[in-house]
Amino acid sequence: QVQLVESGGGLVQPGGSLTLSCTASRNIFFIYTMGWYRQAPGKQRELVAAISSGGSTNYADSVKGRFTISRDNAKNTVYLQMNSLKPEDTAVYYCNAQHSLVAVDYWGQGTQVTVSS
Repeated sequence: QVQLVESGGGLVQPGGSLTLSCTASRNIFFIYTMGWYRQAPGKQRELVAAISSGGSTNYADSVKGRFTISRDNAKNTVYLQMNSLKPEDTAVYYCNAQHSLVAVDYWGQGTQVTVSS
């Protein structure tokens, strides 16, 4: 089992920045792809950004150039740096860990991000 704990959400004005953190209960980054997903009211959950066990990253088109995913292996923590936030970025953001070899994944509890003036 792996527990994922997110933090860093909150209320921010348009154009502002936030950094989300997701800390895993043990060292898993060597074999799990870590991802940030979000779900806005009335919409499906969507992938925002991911970082593979090898360090490759990918982003949703809507956040490219504004968001950056990174990780600190020593702290078992993955980050999502969000800049130039827009109202349409408002959602609950979830951390996900997906095993690279088998169909196993884990989710965090979610953290609310609200972009509003």
